Amino acid sequence: MTAPRTATDGGRSATGPPGIAAPAIPRTDVVLRIRDLHVEFDGPRGPAPAVRGVDLTLHRGEVLGLVGESGSGKSTVALAAIGLLPDTARVAGSVTIAGTDVVGADDATLSRLRGRRVGMVFQDPLSALTPVHRVGDQIAEAIRTHHDVTRAHARRRAVELLDLVGIPDPATRAAASPHEFSGGMRQRALIAMAIANEPDVLLADEPTTALDVTVQAQVLDVLRTAQRATGAALLLVSHDLGVIAGTADRVAVMYAGRVAVMYAGRVVESGPATALFAAPRMPYTMGLLGAVPRLDAPVDAATAAPDAPDAKEPAHGGAAPTPDRATAPGPRTPLIPIPGAPPEPHDLPTGCAFAPRCPLADDACRAAEPALLSVGTEEPGRHHAACRHTDRIVERGLTATDVYPLPDPPASSAPAPDRDTLPPVLKVTGLTKTFPVRKGAVVKRRVGSVYAVNGVELDLGRGETLGLVGESGSGKSTTLMEILGLAAPEGGTVEVLGRDTRTLDRAARRQLRGTVQMVFQDPLSSLDPRLPVGELITEPLRAQGVDRARAAARVPELLRLVGLSPDHADRYPHAFSGGQRQRVGIARALSVRPQLLVLDEPVSALDVSVQAGILNLLTALRAELGLSYLFVSHDLSVVRHIADRVSVMYLGRTVEHGPVAEVFGAPGHPYTRALLSAVPLPDPVRERGRERILLAGDPPSPTRPATGCGFRGRCPRYAAMSPTHDADRRSRCERETPALTAPGPGRAAAACHFAGPP
Repeated sequence: MTAPRTATDGGRSATGPPGIAAPAIPRTDVVLRIRDLHVEFDGPRGPAPAVRGVDLTLHRGEVLGLVGESGSGKSTVALAAIGLLPDTARVAGSVTIAGTDVVGADDATLSRLRGRRVGMVFQDPLSALTPVHRVGDQIAEAIRTHHDVTRAHARRRAVELLDLVGIPDPATRAAASPHEFSGGMRQRALIAMAIANEPDVLLADEPTTALDVTVQAQVLDVLRTAQRATGAALLLVSHDLGVIAGTADRVAVMYAGRVAVMYAGRVVESGPATALFAAPRMPYTMGLLGAVPRLDAPVDAATAAPDAPDAKEPAHGGAAPTPDRATAPGPRTPLIPIPGAPPEPHDLPTGCAFAPRCPLADDACRAAEPALLSVGTEEPGRHHAACRHTDRIVERGLTATDVYPLPDPPASSAPAPDRDTLPPVLKVTGLTKTFPVRKGAVVKRRVGSVYAVNGVELDLGRGETLGLVGESGSGKSTTLMEILGLAAPEGGTVEVLGRDTRTLDRAARRQLRGTVQMVFQDPLSSLDPRLPVGELITEPLRAQGVDRARAAARVPELLRLVGLSPDHADRYPHAFSGGQRQRVGIARALSVRPQLLVLDEPVSALDVSVQAGILNLLTALRAELGLSYLFVSHDLSVVRHIADRVSVMYLGRTVEHGPVAEVFGAPGHPYTRALLSAVPLPDPVRERGRERILLAGDPPSPTRPATGCGFRGRCPRYAAMSPTHDADRRSRCERETPALTAPGPGRAAAACHFAGPP
């Protein structure tokens, strides 16, 4: 094949398919036009409006990001654009693609459009791909549906498309079934299918939500390549502001069903990505951006690690430290939580739908819904906001902290600077855990092992927060289960509050269990729906032998502690929002006065504005109660905001651990560097100017014990070593397992033979 040619689109490179130059992109060519779109669904209380009067225009080659909280109507807009809404939906307005109105079109017309003029990339590729057909055949079918070509030609084209989206050994992989692909590879295959007929419009509905951050970076890179190669317009639906910042030309924010930034089915702000992120004009957008913990936030230079790069706060308008130069959180500034919750579609307030949550709302806001109007004098007509207070925001230069009252930071949220003075709470050394692989229809025999955990090191002192990060399958959950079991581990040692779990008898284990409590990822699944929250909160106390009356007496205190009213004790879990349910879960864990809280992805299922409130609460509780946290998260921005120390896991091993300042500011392990570079920033200028490290492939199977360095198959440093000139260095990576070593006392340790800057 010939090398791909490149073209330029607005200063950004575009890559075409092999041997084909990327097409010129006329910015005036409208490929998708949505006008006054309304969508209602039948509900038990009558029609529920999901989308209310959305207007949207998409030009060829343009990327429009559609953001908003859960239930704002983002996905409904995307499904309406391709005619995939269920029969229970009532649609009004118009959606025009290639001169054809989708609304009211018959099945034959929609079948001609889908796949040919408009392609769709769904959130869950495993559900979107047919499990009983080979991946290559499914892509070939999409081609033959719209083109009169032979089966052999379609299969060759399918292999070319898999090659374009970065599937290794595409000819072999085309013959595989979807279950044989990893999550990232399935999403790549879905992108290949979406662009198979070079459509005019690509719709991507949360295409990276369920993926690890490193895989997300790969998929976004593939999506951008595919979009530029075909010249298609891209409507990217996402709740992740960093993803939108790095990809979109324009942004639409939805709230209660309206476009741009969407809220309650309406777009409440839209405009060029750079302008909207730099100077949002609608309080909802300002709150969303203020609620996001940032990997590049300015920090107190006094907290920087030894030899870590300087990271003083920049002057206004200057460059903030990038993730490569970020240091510790230092004294934590609380995030900006948006009060309340989005309205239910069947219970929208009169006037502005955001008024009940907006600190600037007045009687005029509650009387009539504001129109989406042009704001600003620079590039008039490009930036729009639906707010009566936009002029006031512009004239006074209001920021998110001016609009939303910030909670006071905890008086002493940082632990003692000398870790040697901190009593130990958790110490894990050389932890290992394997699971058997068995075969046999009648008599099961062990034929191998899954090496789930194979050398984990953790160290947590009183009052500290230790963040545990790593990709899916790295062994984080198994590590938690081994710690919470308080039993003798298969290998290594686990010490809780100075007591070795190998020496505990049944009575000692029961006594110690009250000092370690867990907060789960999904509070709805972890709370019994048949019990009121007052009884749920007292369950741990009752398990510890506390009588019912004494346990019930603590409920009002615990509810107030987590920011809920004691009057809520008689309510059931379904009556609470997601953030409130997580607060109930935290109150339940605190009921037995633990010293260590294990938090397993406690904010990953929450919208960003609700997440901010939970993180602020956890920070305040740690300072007030002297708690220690083992905080597991895939979101490194969250870990950087809340943690003092961090431990990075890969393939069941700890590959780097130490103070957040040093690990995030000057990562020694190439895997940590790749993780940090893959975290998107909610700032288009900084996000698009960063160095991106894309890891090749997926982690190796944990059923085969690694020889040498388990990361070398994906390691950029190993790949850059010359087989001739660096033979000794390569041989060391291949034969010798790197030990977790630090350059000095109190410093971050990395399990890499060649740790340090590249």
